[in-house]
Amino acid sequence: MDNKTQFDLIVIGGGPAGMMCAGRAAERGGRVILLEKNSSLGVKLALTGGGRCNLTNAIEDVRELVSRYGKGGKALFPAFSRFGPGEAVNFFNERALETKVEAEGRVFPVSDNASDVIRTLAEYMRQGGVRVVLNAPVEKIAVYDDYVRVFTTAGEFRAGALAIATGGLAYPETGSTGDGFAWLAKLGHAVAAPDASLVPVRVKEPWVASLAGLSFPNIRASIYAKGKKIASKTGKVLFTHFGLSGPLILNMSRTIGETLEKGETFVSLDLFPKKNSIELNVEVLKIFGANQNKKIKNVVGLFLPPKIADIALATIGVDPEKFVNIVNRDERLRLTEFAKDMRFSVSALMGLDKAVVSSGGVDPAEVDFRTMRSKLHPNLYILGDALNFNRPSGGFSLQICWTTGYLAGDSVSIEK
Repeated sequence: MDNKTQFDLIVIGGGPAGMMCAGRAAERGGRVILLEKNSSLGVKLALTGGGRCNLTNAIEDVRELVSRYGKGGKALFPAFSRFGPGEAVNFFNERALETKVEAEGRVFPVSDNASDVIRTLAEYMRQGGVRVVLNAPVEKIAVYDDYVRVFTTAGEFRAGALAIATGGLAYPETGSTGDGFAWLAKLGHAVAAPDASLVPVRVKEPWVASLAGLSFPNIRASIYAKGKKIASKTGKVLFTHFGLSGPLILNMSRTIGETLEKGETFVSLDLFPKKNSIELNVEVLKIFGANQNKKIKNVVGLFLPPKIADIALATIGVDPEKFVNIVNRDERLRLTEFAKDMRFSVSALMGLDKAVVSSGGVDPAEVDFRTMRSKLHPNLYILGDALNFNRPSGGFSLQICWTTGYLAGDSVSIEK
């Protein structure tokens, strides 16, 4: 190693991509230092999957996998061909972190604890001898032909190569403040402006606050504008004090935002997607028939969650004290219609502070996805959320982190 450098590799960012990259480079015998601005590693990783950490998605076919990332996903083909979901799961399993597959192919630790994932990665780096410097915000970077310099509040560091794994702008309170985007732009990279990508939706109906915390594992959400259905998908929805969230809404949020820019937009929830209106009406008739002498407020809760039952009766204008045996056909049909078309008027998408994933980052065309090297600077590696991809909910964002981190760490030059 020449007198200009202290390390083979400097990694900026102690998130999933950064830890994976540092660990792999050190495993190969490299001298590696990881710089993290926070006082601990994996701060954002600890929040993923509601604290359970949705590690990846169990899609085996590479072509199907890349299709989940939208138009630009094909750029990931060579990367996922080398280190895909199967390799990621094996990586953690081989290090005593057991995993399980849940609905829609989502992979979680058996422990349901994101801290176990962080601990596994930290141990991986420790075994390789990675030097970790916490509380070290980076102030400036300089990339030369044969070495790099990184200036931090903890001092200056030099290495043969630099990996930027600073993430996007989601959860800015965790330290994701877009610093990497600014550095990469100064280095000549085309950086798309960051925006909220997977984000909850705020609605106008004030009564939604009374449903906060209620979730449905499998309902249909449809987007409407100007009387036309724009999109429709089925999945998990979570009600919040301000509106709608959950994997289904997050994955539809980009379309909702684009539609909202053109005019008034509605989200319709079908609470019984496996039954058509006639089938649901027959079911309600049976329930009413068996409970004719009870008040309707005590019967609607037999097929709708109690919180929604109260709102349904208020919305369709039926007195909750009314006895079932005098509920007329029109009232019953309006009730089933509400359950099949629970409609919300969208007021806005929540901001970057509420986004699970942010869009934006370096144009994939400027990166070699066999090695994660920048095509502008051969000793610069760009990882994880610093890359501009559409990343749906379901473990797809973290898979980019594992893949890009591993490939970069596997490719960096190591001086012997």
